[in-house]
Amino acid sequence: MRRVVYNGARLGLRDVTEADVAALHGVYGDPEATQHMPFAPRSMRQVATLVDQAIAAASAEPRLLYLLAVVDVHSHEVIGVARLAIETDHPHSAEIGVGLRPDQWGRGVGTDLIRLLLSFGFKQLGLHRVWGARSPQNLPAQLAMLTAGMVEEGRIRHHVHTPNGWRDSIVHSALEDEWTERLSQNSF
Repeated sequence: MRRVVYNGARLGLRDVTEADVAALHGVYGDPEATQHMPFAPRSMRQVATLVDQAIAAASAEPRLLYLLAVVDVHSHEVIGVARLAIETDHPHSAEIGVGLRPDQWGRGVGTDLIRLLLSFGFKQLGLHRVWGARSPQNLPAQLAMLTAGMVEEGRIRHHVHTPNGWRDSIVHSALEDEWTERLSQNSF
């Protein structure tokens, strides 16, 4: 099993460990952090179960799920979570999802995180397409995805069932060749 450690200038990604449960509960258990997610805040036990599942998924061959701790490279503190799930029917495509503690919002961390996930997906995993879906009300996620170089593709009506009922999703994606071209032009 190859462990993931992937660093950018400000953030790092690494496989989650059992020691991260409390820090990840700071995202998954926070009502503000989960307001646009398709689930209610999770208990510490539920987060521990997610971590156990992620550790098991890291051993799978081929590996299709990456649940990664988002780490501040200067303080080494876990400040969020990133998920990359490779599609079984389309192994060159993956869905991403991110969550940050609310105290990290408004500082461009979300944009940096999405850029880092795109880089990981394209450079390390050899993906062709990376996509993510957001709540239509989550305008900071829209801005982060667009600024990171993703393109808004459209709306999926009644895509996910949340504790408050059915919710649409807005899909964004990035393609490896477009991403590489933008990178070479420094248009981020």
